[in-house]
Amino acid sequence: MSTFPLRIGTPDGLLFEGEVERVVCRSITGNLAILARHCNFCTALGMGEAAVVLPDGTRRTAACIGGMLSMMNGTCRLLATTWEWKEDIDSERANAAKKRAEEMLAKGGLTDREYKIAEAKLQRALVRLSVKS
Repeated sequence: MSTFPLRIGTPDGLLFEGEVERVVCRSITGNLAILARHCNFCTALGMGEAAVVLPDGTRRTAACIGGMLSMMNGTCRLLATTWEWKEDIDSERANAAKKRAEEMLAKGGLTDREYKIAEAKLQRALVRLSVKS
């Protein structure tokens, strides 16, 4: 299968650079897969599981939480707000974050802003736990 260059970065730096067969992630409008020779394309990323398929068929999964993906002239660049490879996700930390967010939501009396923040924290924790399992 054909490959293409992919660069994955976050505000903390470059996390991956190399040739891949496919990158799969969630955009704000749904799941998408990018293959070699994809047309020029740019989209905002949502929150969910992402995967990179290497030329040898190895599939690496990650939790991707927001960002942008562009495919321009055969090169794919993914700049994520948060990108955590499956092997780097700390399940205990994610479970603790999930519990804290659930407790905040359950206590009630939150402003709209506080509610949205707690809900987003819960979603991030659930994505991490889903990828890790």
